[in-house]
Amino acid sequence: MNTTSISDHSDTASRLSKSQCITVLVAAFLGWLFAGAHMGINSITYHSVATSLLDDPAQVGEWIGFLVVAFLLGAAAGGYVFGWIGDRFGRSKAMAMSVACYSIFSLISAGTTSIELFWILRFITCMGIGGMWPNGMALLQEAWPNTAKPILAGILGTAANIGITLFAVVAMNKDVNPDDWQWAYLLGGSPIILAIISWICVPESPKWLAEQQSGLNSSAEKVGLGEVFTSPHRRLTMIGIVLAFVPLFGGWGVANWANYWAAEYDEVVADLPAIIEDDASEENTVDQTVDVENAETGESKQTATKTASNKKAETSFNRAWPGSISSLLGGALAIFLGRKFTYAALCIIAFTCTQFLYALPHPNHDHFQLWVGCLGFFSGFFFGWLPLCLPEMFPTRVRATGSGVSFNFGRIIVAILIIVTSFWLKEYFATNDEITSIDDYNSSYVTVGRVCGFMYLAGIVAILMMPKSQTEADIEATFDEAGQSSG
Repeated sequence: MNTTSISDHSDTASRLSKSQCITVLVAAFLGWLFAGAHMGINSITYHSVATSLLDDPAQVGEWIGFLVVAFLLGAAAGGYVFGWIGDRFGRSKAMAMSVACYSIFSLISAGTTSIELFWILRFITCMGIGGMWPNGMALLQEAWPNTAKPILAGILGTAANIGITLFAVVAMNKDVNPDDWQWAYLLGGSPIILAIISWICVPESPKWLAEQQSGLNSSAEKVGLGEVFTSPHRRLTMIGIVLAFVPLFGGWGVANWANYWAAEYDEVVADLPAIIEDDASEENTVDQTVDVENAETGESKQTATKTASNKKAETSFNRAWPGSISSLLGGALAIFLGRKFTYAALCIIAFTCTQFLYALPHPNHDHFQLWVGCLGFFSGFFFGWLPLCLPEMFPTRVRATGSGVSFNFGRIIVAILIIVTSFWLKEYFATNDEITSIDDYNSSYVTVGRVCGFMYLAGIVAILMMPKSQTEADIEATFDEAGQSSG
């Protein structure tokens, strides 16, 4: 029986008062919520930013893919750098630095007039997003007792989806278009206040402090990024990378294309009166009619852009709000159904949702938003599962680094695949000149989405290789003892 381990965990957690534990929870939740808002900014504004900063409209789709890659690679780099800082100098300080990073460089991004400079600034901004996740997770895992961790994992997991949802609501009421996108990045700089407060008020992980005081992390044994790729951590790291890659690719390499598919469809059909007459949706008919009427006064481009931006915001909203609910429950579901069974079942269900979503003829289909919501709901469980299960795979010494590498190395793989799909979209994209009626519309997003959806099945193989963690064994032992005592 693991009574020693249980006692150690309990004693460690008791070193923080209740108010300090709540402070840690609030800071980590808000830090990841604002990181989620930045993910929403990425999804909703990139089309408008690329249209504004590029002279050649034919390059917009390709550069959207490049900007998504900036997020993925930046977040991966931030996971490494700030995860290492968290293991070396403390979780709370690294978390505050991560929030400051994505806030400051978001403010700077608002003033750029070059797409290349914008890419660099977004890369650095997203380093802060990538650094927030491993340090926030590790701090929560080490500040609270084991029995609270499933609930905490769900709370942290849902924060990003809440952030995405909130920005989508804002964008549905204040338009993002090529002439007015800077406000979103100015808004993205507001969490700098949270960074300052976190630096001053958030206590350090008691478990991390205990290891520093005991000399386990002496100057000769400081944690390095390469340590998680050496024995005995290598196998766990590789499994963790795949487990994180699957839902990340599902989000950015599968579901995220639905946003741009909706925007593309609006722009393609805006100049086709015949399509307007055939469209079964009254709301869409009104939008398209406005575009045609404005075309007579020379204002078609601005109105069509506005409709596309709000369509993306609607899709982002309908994908994010169900995920806010399911990610809250992801940790608890892993406890009740088992970590492996939960993950495998979610892979199968999410795969099914992608196939139904991308089997639809166009984003104005009656079932489009329904399947976007279903995919958002079931894929959201992953982001309650990951905060619970990834950190507990690694010992305290390399917890932030190990979970950060696992989560963010998956982003590197996703970035490579996004580049491939971006060139695919550019090569096979059907231009406006080739479309004369709604029957001619056949977006390459459909093929990309359906093929990439098969990546969910790779997660089933990885989860079967995942060993039972010490924390999982401790939690089971704790509940067993409680049951014996009550009996």
